[in-house]
Amino acid sequence: MNQRNRKTSARSAQIVRETKETRIRVEVDLDRPGSGRISTGIGFFDHMLEQVARHGALDLTIEAQGDLHIDGHHTVEDVGITLGQAVAKAVGDKRGIRRFGHAYVPLDEALSRVVIDFSGRPGLIWQVGFKRAMIGGFDVDLVHEFFQGFVNHAQVTIHVDNLRGDNAHHQCETVFKAFARALRMSVQLDPEAADAVPSTKGSL
Repeated sequence: MNQRNRKTSARSAQIVRETKETRIRVEVDLDRPGSGRISTGIGFFDHMLEQVARHGALDLTIEAQGDLHIDGHHTVEDVGITLGQAVAKAVGDKRGIRRFGHAYVPLDEALSRVVIDFSGRPGLIWQVGFKRAMIGGFDVDLVHEFFQGFVNHAQVTIHVDNLRGDNAHHQCETVFKAFARALRMSVQLDPEAADAVPSTKGSL
């Protein structure tokens, strides 16, 4: 896997996860524009992750090697886990962030809504009924596995609702784009609460 020397902001992180099934490297910078360098070996998944970089305004590198001769499950899930760990590390103690984010995103007939809370409590509420089981060679069940891995390790609550859609590709793309937009909003620094933790408890 290639290593790159780039200037990063204080809100950046690199995580490497290695198991017998996968080797994943994720770099994320929350304060750089949406640049994506994605290589997972799964073309459609790469396309979805590029949406996260672009619409989340993240500088994002994801390099994954996995046991794709079996299927894509371990790779997709472990990318979600590693991305969640990287975002959690980059956001730090959450001081000064907006904490909450939401977005509605359409694509032709499809419309999805994603709402995020950087609560410190993992939770995924998933209301997505894909109209078919496969998008090309990609199993749509893996989308849930990606988000479950992300929420567990980013320690966030996410509500994902596909409100309508007839084309599974469109449904999936609106979910990822809405996730990106909601993530972008939630990790933004709030100029009106620059040094405050966004919780009455004083910590998240």
